[in-house]
Amino acid sequence: MSGEAPFALVLGSAQDGGVPQPGCYRPCCIAARADPARRRLAASLGVVDPASRQRWIIDCTPSFPQQLAVLDAHSDPSWGIAGILLTHAHIGHYTGLIHLGREVMGAAQTPVYAMPRMGAFLRTDAPWKQLVEQEHIVLRELAAGVATQLAPGLSVVPWEVPHRDELSETVAFELRGPQRSALHLPDIDAFEAWNRTLSEALSGVERAWIDGTFFTADELVGRQVSDMPHPCIADTLALLADLPAAERAKIRFTHLNHSNPVC
Repeated sequence: MSGEAPFALVLGSAQDGGVPQPGCYRPCCIAARADPARRRLAASLGVVDPASRQRWIIDCTPSFPQQLAVLDAHSDPSWGIAGILLTHAHIGHYTGLIHLGREVMGAAQTPVYAMPRMGAFLRTDAPWKQLVEQEHIVLRELAAGVATQLAPGLSVVPWEVPHRDELSETVAFELRGPQRSALHLPDIDAFEAWNRTLSEALSGVERAWIDGTFFTADELVGRQVSDMPHPCIADTLALLADLPAAERAKIRFTHLNHSNPVC
């Protein structure tokens, strides 16, 4: 999308560790180290509104420095970062915030949009609470199912999803623009466990980036997928089989593990 309309920019599509993943010496990661075209940064989305000259980032990953460079290459860096929206407190989704502190960027009052438990975690857990205390970030609380306006004609709605919520709740973000809409849902335990059907979630958007961490449950070596529950792409495709082709065409899989053959 170009001109004055808001647009989304994929900044990464890998699971928290990226591709290649540290400590992996299987062919999947050996190939990615040898070929930059095979590399993937952790799942993140940039949102740009040329009309208001503002930019946002969904999830501040360990790849934040590289992802900010990608965002700068596709929009005006002088617009800064109007806000960072966090889905949950697993390391691939918030730890890039550390770069906003005085040791690196020395950011001033960057808004960070978070659900109540996520915000409480950042306020009380070191080193993140230092970012709050030194006002490098300012927390703005979200409420499930309630739209928050980012700019005129542009809003975001967080939808709670079932996931391993040891430190915070987990949400997907529905972005609503003046003409188009999108869903960013990088993590969920199982679509069947959600209080919304996947069909309902797709019905209101034109594009959906959804959890595709694993292709099948047997792709990991020495670890159990059950310890890190995610819907496998093969199962999701079966779940989508009865949907109209137009609905299926909205989907893009994201949060891909290094072991996933889709990579």
